Formats: sequence, C-alpha cells, structure tokens
Amino acid sequence: MYTNPRKTTSIRRLGRVDIAALKAAVLAIPEEVWNHQNANKPNRFEALDATRHIPFRFVDNFRDWRGHYGCELWEEWKPLLEPVLAAATADYGYANGEFPRAMLARMPVGGVVRPHRDANPAARWPHKIHVPIQTNEQVYFHIDGIEYQMAEGEAVELNNIGVHSVENRGDCDRIHLIFEYFDADQPDPDWVLPFRESA
Repeated sequence: MYTNPRKTTSIRRLGRVDIAALKAAVLAIPEEVWNHQNANKPNRFEALDATRHIPFRFVDNFRDWRGHYGCELWEEWKPLLEPVLAAATADYGYANGEFPRAMLARMPVGGVVRPHRDANPAARWPHKIHVPIQTNEQVYFHIDGIEYQMAEGEAVELNNIGVHSVENRGDCDRIHLIFEYFDADQPDPDWVLPFRESA
C-alpha cells in the first residue's frame, strides 16, 4: 500500500495565510462547545492523549478518503474556513482539489501527541496540512527524529506517514487548523479499488 508520491517526505512550508478573522472566532469558542465536539469526535486515537478536537469535515470511513462529509459545525464555520483552506493550498495548483478532513486541534499546556504514524488507508493519499491558529515558541513537532516549529498563520504540509509527535512545553494552549487535501483529478492508486468496491 504505497503513499501518494506528491506528498512531502518531511515538511513543505506553503507560506503565510490570513488567519485574523478565524483566530478571533476560534478564541471565542466556549469551553462547552470544545467539550461537546470533542466528546463526539470520530477521530479517537490513543496517541492524541489530551488533545481536544472540533471536527468540521471527516471521511465516511478510514479506508477511503474519497468519501467525506460536513460535520455538525461545517456550514456555520465554512465562510471563515474556506478562505484559509484555499489560500493554504494555492501552491498545489489543483483545479479540482477536495478537503476530506478538517478540524481544530487544541493541545493543552504540557500536552503531548505520542509518536505514531497515520496508518489508516484514508490518510495515506491526501496532503496533511497544519495552520497554527495559536501557538508559542515552546511547541515542537518531530518527524522521523527531526524537530520543527511552525509560526501562527503559516501553512505547512507534514509527512503524516513518518513517525511524528508533538510537545507543548509553553504557557498557552496550541490550537491548529488541521486538514487534508487531495487532487480529485489524480488517478487513484490501484490498492484503493478493493476498498471502494467493498464499501
């Protein structure tokens, strides 16, 4: 089950995007909304530890990225999210790009994401992109043993197939917009066909 050859093998810095309106809205989200959305999130992976999520878009199943849907808050947040998603992915030049997953991820002070790979088949093909909404100088992202940092408003594609982990050693929560992106015009890999036929 090979990976999309267009994906980065480390990180790919995509440039800065305007997050001002989105950041203001994100920082105003009540705690009860974070708690409710996190309690009902579809991405329950042990490696995520205490990180809370607000999902906006998600895949129908973990075998195939081509089927996806808008979550409870997608329509409400779409006007704020779509300009950021479009700006962050402009460098790819895809005429028919799609966003199968999009979410906010909030890591508390002292939080960690344990070393892991995004191993499910639906994660192997799309680009995995982060846009920090709130961060600090003591947040460290590791991919295959190499340490990286990202600035607020900087869009960065990360190699989610490599072993990666995160630590927040700073004094404020780290909040990222995390999403996936793929070219719907790119030929599908041969290994995904059995998943589509049996879905």
